[in-house]
Amino acid sequence: MSILFSGDFHANSKGELNQITKETLIKKYSQEKFDSIRYHIILGDAGFLWPGNYRADMANYKALDQRPFPVLCVVGNHEPILGMKNIPGISSQIYHEVDIGIGEIVYQIQDKPFIAYLKRGKVYNIDGFKFLVLGGALSIDKNFRKPNISWWENEYWSQQEKDDVFSLLKNENNFDYVISHTGPYRVNHEVFGKFEGYFRNFFDEVAALNEKIDGMITCKQWFCGHWHHDVYYFDEKLERGYQFLYEKTGLLAGGEVFVE
Repeated sequence: MSILFSGDFHANSKGELNQITKETLIKKYSQEKFDSIRYHIILGDAGFLWPGNYRADMANYKALDQRPFPVLCVVGNHEPILGMKNIPGISSQIYHEVDIGIGEIVYQIQDKPFIAYLKRGKVYNIDGFKFLVLGGALSIDKNFRKPNISWWENEYWSQQEKDDVFSLLKNENNFDYVISHTGPYRVNHEVFGKFEGYFRNFFDEVAALNEKIDGMITCKQWFCGHWHHDVYYFDEKLERGYQFLYEKTGLLAGGEVFVE
């Protein structure tokens, strides 16, 4: 059995769907590996339920329904789900909490195909692996002059969420994998330091939060999206890798990660 990972989807606004269709995945990994996929995890900014995007959502759902596995989304920084109570044309409640047997509840937004969001700061047991789920990142595109202006009401971690995750980590700090939207601050800077203006002009409080968490845990690997680049970074001191995905996908199968 295996788990598929992909980066920002943005409701297919830039053709991201092409990387995760049934046909593309079979071509990348083989029919046998495709048949082994149990879950697909989008690493933030899935972009479902965007106001005025109903038709695009329906088209995306139809394409994703050609694949037989559920979609689990990390909360990114462009996610209406945590900041809106209803979306005209969909329902009066945009999600409902369900228990699908992976530890914590999820926020389900679609039945066919099954699509749900994972909660920030929670631990999930997915396909036999223990995941710490984080999420979020700095938004600089809402208002460039005031970069901390968020798109949605609950885009950034609340103080309660932060308190809860640090309380959790006092007693539980060994995980197989971490999944987040952006990476820890020092890793972002090491990998994307060429964007020096970003680091000079903006402070990402979520990356700083991830950095603090990174120093408190052990794990095999960390999966991220957000940066719209496909990059792998290995920290020799901590002996773990950080995989950023966008145009490529990652397949966790048999304890190995295949990126195509």
